[in-house]
Amino acid sequence: MTEKLSAYGKAGVDIDAKYRAVQGATEAIRSTFTPGVLGDVGLFGGLFDPRAAGVAGDYLVASTDGVGTKVKVARQAGRLGGVGADLVNHCVNDILVQGARPLFFMDYIAVARMVPEDVQQVIAGLAGACRENHCALLGGETAEMPGVYVEGEMDVAGTIVGAVQPQKLLDGARIEVGDRLLALQSSGLHTNGFSLARRIVDECGIELDARPDALAGASVAEALLAVHRSYLGEVWPLLERDLVHGMAHITGGGLPDNLPRVLPAACGVTIETAAMPRPQIFDFLVENGRVELAEAHRVFNMGFGMVMFVAAGDVETVLGDLAARGEVAYEIGQVRPGDRDVELR
Repeated sequence: MTEKLSAYGKAGVDIDAKYRAVQGATEAIRSTFTPGVLGDVGLFGGLFDPRAAGVAGDYLVASTDGVGTKVKVARQAGRLGGVGADLVNHCVNDILVQGARPLFFMDYIAVARMVPEDVQQVIAGLAGACRENHCALLGGETAEMPGVYVEGEMDVAGTIVGAVQPQKLLDGARIEVGDRLLALQSSGLHTNGFSLARRIVDECGIELDARPDALAGASVAEALLAVHRSYLGEVWPLLERDLVHGMAHITGGGLPDNLPRVLPAACGVTIETAAMPRPQIFDFLVENGRVELAEAHRVFNMGFGMVMFVAAGDVETVLGDLAARGEVAYEIGQVRPGDRDVELR
């Protein structure tokens, strides 16, 4: 006997599927709860007590972002779990550059038609990244909106809230002429430039499961969907020792647009782009898409994931600290007199 559709179901919205999607991810969400979380999954609003997290009196820092069209590649490749981690790690990095550690995260997942298994993959990725970043997945919204979203598509976005002690806030004021720039490598595209990357792949007729020699054994899907790194574990010990004057998370706009966001008015930077090796996916896209390098450095991060501004006398200390924890950083340039300008060599 065929199940009778409700009027809402006939309009394209399945309420029961929405609740199945969330209920199936309840334990993953609970596994992220940290000291400070009040209540349980399903409340109208998430509750958090900053005193229990030891941040009473700190500044709160918040950021909202989305995964963008990377989710289209992930859906096509059947690897939706990674976009949840992408989103959390991206947002963690965005508040990390101001010296903040994450407290809690809230997600927003929107689809044209609810497929509980797909949503659960995304939430599992969100929860896994929240655990790794010691961040509670405090709540969110899962919306089914036929007519707004194209059938088969998904939008994934979220908001993070973190805390920083007032005396530890990084706002660029400590950056000065003579500081060196140290870069931590990206894992790949992270979450930016996918509209161009997808166009290149489509126009060149490249299959996602292809393994071209230029990618050294990785498939195109694996290279494109490499999870956006979180730099919290690598950078936090340096922040605790006051070894960093400022930071920039290299997202959309690349080095040219993101470094000026933290530079003081009287400072500019000169970057040696060859000072750090870049993941092979960038050369693969640049060559196949015949993209000018100047444009590539604004669309993609080109391998530069996080840039730190460090006093010249502290460079060896920072490099040694990172090396002791298995991380390689590259000295890529220095601060000079200027007007928030970025010179790429």
